[in-house]
Amino acid sequence: MTRILRRPDDVAARSLWQRIKDIALTDVTALARAGHIQGSLEKLEQLLIEADFGVATSMRLVESVEREATRGAIRTQEEFLASLEEGVARSLGADTDDSSVNFAADSPTVILVIGVNGAGKTTFIGKLAALMQVRGRRALVGAADTFRAGAIDQLRRWAERSGADFVGAPAGTDPASVAFNAIDAAVTRGADVVIIDTAGRLHTSSGLMDELRKIHRVIERRVPGAPHETLLVLDATIGQNAIAQARTFGEAVPITGLVITKLDGTAKGGIVVAVRDEMKIPVKFICTGETMADIEPFNAVAFARELVEG
Repeated sequence: MTRILRRPDDVAARSLWQRIKDIALTDVTALARAGHIQGSLEKLEQLLIEADFGVATSMRLVESVEREATRGAIRTQEEFLASLEEGVARSLGADTDDSSVNFAADSPTVILVIGVNGAGKTTFIGKLAALMQVRGRRALVGAADTFRAGAIDQLRRWAERSGADFVGAPAGTDPASVAFNAIDAAVTRGADVVIIDTAGRLHTSSGLMDELRKIHRVIERRVPGAPHETLLVLDATIGQNAIAQARTFGEAVPITGLVITKLDGTAKGGIVVAVRDEMKIPVKFICTGETMADIEPFNAVAFARELVEG
């Protein structure tokens, strides 16, 4: 199994999670015997906040560990870490979420990809198209980001590398019409999945959010029930700003899944927990690098284990 979090700053990453282990090793056994674990819990809460779990999520995780400790279920370092790991997995939706792609009963499945500038949408689309092809589903990529000619060319290159079909249009074309034409082409060519890119937009831009709503409406009119997935791409390196982005995009269109990119560039993977816990939207994919293979369907239990154990 490949490592979910690959961090260039390995020393800093190990330091953070080793400090969590140090809390368990030096404090828990003695404090549990004394019937008081508050000192360890305060340290744990601070460490989680530093790791981008956010205040609300950190408090809930600490409260969960405290309940276990109060009833005598935590008396060793291993039990401390296991309790934290289970809490993280629950916050990530391990008990409730379906992280698999929602494929339509009749082809094509339409996947709309949204997010801000620089989040890694185009790269993710190329990786997702390649993954679909490997899994035996013919993919078509639609370049509805028509603001920049460079974006269209970049997506075309990713489609060629992945073996997917491609539908584009000259820069300045109405993005909703490109989305419509991409679905038409998918039907004509017998594609199983059509993945539609959209222009990166600041979540504070009301005009571009209106355009996103229009694209969503056009897709829905062309294929009732579509888009079958609307995936919001979030950059893990921006920390708590990811939550603000998710809220604003969620007010514009219904989001069915999250994609977390650039997890190779941060030791603060806690933002994945924070944004899932806040939005109650399942994480569908994580991306850990720039190559075609650096995409993984999300597994909450495995992610929690690696996050806690380092």
